[in-house]
Amino acid sequence: MKVFLCPNRTDLARLTATLLAEQISRKPNSVLGLATGRTMEAVYAHLVQRHREDGLDFSGCTTFNLDEYVGLPATDARSYHAYMHTHLFQHVGIAPDRTHLPNGMAADLAAEGQRYDAAIKAAGGIDLQLLGLGENGHIGFNEPLSSLASRTRPVVLAPETRLQNAGLFDGKPESVPPLALTMGTGTILESRRIVLTVAGKAKAEMLRAVLEGPVTAQISASALHFHTNCLVLADEDAASALTIRPALDHALKHDPELRALHTLLT
Repeated sequence: MKVFLCPNRTDLARLTATLLAEQISRKPNSVLGLATGRTMEAVYAHLVQRHREDGLDFSGCTTFNLDEYVGLPATDARSYHAYMHTHLFQHVGIAPDRTHLPNGMAADLAAEGQRYDAAIKAAGGIDLQLLGLGENGHIGFNEPLSSLASRTRPVVLAPETRLQNAGLFDGKPESVPPLALTMGTGTILESRRIVLTVAGKAKAEMLRAVLEGPVTAQISASALHFHTNCLVLADEDAASALTIRPALDHALKHDPELRALHTLLT
């Protein structure tokens, strides 16, 4: 795992988008794992801008999103299907049949999880997986005590997750669906490359726990320590609780990959 700190949220979004754009340019038929949430909105805005101004071509890409609420049809404005259409898909010319999200309306949710994992495998596996960090340490919707080997499946959302996601549900946590379909931690770890993007002071203590604490099923993001090609990007607010900052600063001076990231921001 490598960690790179950005001065602010704006630079964090720009750098995250740059890494995705480089992946697409390097491999036009990339399979991308995508995430949702407030942090990602700025990332997708940068990608849309690059598509319009620089001709970044998404037409050969295939995408798989991490999760979807159970019980919300794709046409519901609060669904992640709608989120992705609004913030990215409708703006970049990617064919609908190349974009994939779990079907939260499936009659058999367990079977839908198995189908989703099979579809990822059939596409050749995920080249780059974009992740955010939940305030309780989840990646995807792998809530505390999720198996670190879990596969795509239905899960019960933790109360703190429903509270965190209440914004699109009139600010009412009780209106957030209690169930979701999510890629499992084990599914996520099969991606060839992972980028975890973390912004804001609300994530600071959890980011410290992920980077400095033990690997535990209580914090699914801690399983990223098992991945051999994982990059953590964080802004200064998210990094404010870290005690390993001297080691990170030292790595930035001497690691060619991290120095190259620094060049991208200048």
